[in-house]
Amino acid sequence: MASLERNNKILLDLVQQPGNNLCADCGAPEPDWASYTLGVFVCLNCSGLHRNLPAVSRVKSIRLDFWDDSLVEFMRKWGNSAAKAIYEKCVPAFFYQPQQKDCIVLKDQWIRAKYERREFTGENYFQQAYYSGKYPSTLWKKGKDNKQFLKRIFLLSRKDFTLRYFIKEDSKLPKAVISMKDLNAVFQPEKINHAHGLQISYMHDKRTRNLFVYHEKGQVIVSLFNAIRATRLAYLLKKHPTLRDNDLIPQLTVNCLKEGYMEKTGPTHREPFKKRWFTLCSMNRKLLYYKSPLDATEQGAVFIGTESHSYSASESSRQSLRGNRWHCGIRLETPERQFLFMCEQEQEQKEWLEAFRKVISQPMTPEDYAIEDYIRHGRGVSIWMPSSS
Repeated sequence: MASLERNNKILLDLVQQPGNNLCADCGAPEPDWASYTLGVFVCLNCSGLHRNLPAVSRVKSIRLDFWDDSLVEFMRKWGNSAAKAIYEKCVPAFFYQPQQKDCIVLKDQWIRAKYERREFTGENYFQQAYYSGKYPSTLWKKGKDNKQFLKRIFLLSRKDFTLRYFIKEDSKLPKAVISMKDLNAVFQPEKINHAHGLQISYMHDKRTRNLFVYHEKGQVIVSLFNAIRATRLAYLLKKHPTLRDNDLIPQLTVNCLKEGYMEKTGPTHREPFKKRWFTLCSMNRKLLYYKSPLDATEQGAVFIGTESHSYSASESSRQSLRGNRWHCGIRLETPERQFLFMCEQEQEQKEWLEAFRKVISQPMTPEDYAIEDYIRHGRGVSIWMPSSS
């Protein structure tokens, strides 16, 4: 009979080895579960997703469960590196590989794509769909001026590098034509209040426009997400023919550095404070603000440069200002003016300051200078909309 203590010790030794010491699916450190049918070590969260694939994967705790000698030997034979050589043999450069902090639908579909559909073993041709000339999808989209979600037809085109959406299937003209030049798609399940919620952002009339969509099936929305990444990579490779895939991958999906509510006031700091939703992106160095998280269009933007260009962020102790309910202040200095924000909690203040300072510490690129010039002069020096907004 197998010794519980002996076999668990062997497993604990195996999980310390390079490759096994990180979750095979999301990279989380110190995995303490394992799939004894696939031979991989995984974290607690990913083990729960493996349980949804009983025909493919069976999991046990390497600390608490009983392991038969034959299963331990199987784990010793395989392990994460050996399994990766098979199940991730042909992962295309554009395909998003989720990390520990990513949302559940991305992890779930990554696991299903690897082990259930075996998309990356080289034996199937699933990848061709992402490269097809046209990629249609029917999604639920939030209305621009209301909270109602309505079915809309989306058509991704590799031929002209666009994403179009239509009101109806028989519509001849699209409601919008979105260029891959400006498009960014990120999963926002908490903001959209749906596990498969996707936010698609792009530039429209010199402002950031947001579409909030979802599909009931995780595979459909994640496949569209990866098809968008494939199309955007093709666009960037055409635009920058001397660059390689690895140089462009970070530009395919740009997650915001920090999001959340703060209170803002006007340029004289005598206007009443108003609660607004802010989004900070390190890639384009822009701080955007909205009335609410699901607003379709930004109401204002601030470019954040470097310290050598007179940008800085610091705590503000001014608490008795007109109309503000929150008292954890932040002062953002730019060459044109000083911005004053209020956070509800000290932790929020700390996180915003860290985010601002991270952007300020990054050197500016030629593209950043173009964005700065556009925001300061193309849209006018008055960065915020009128204080009534």
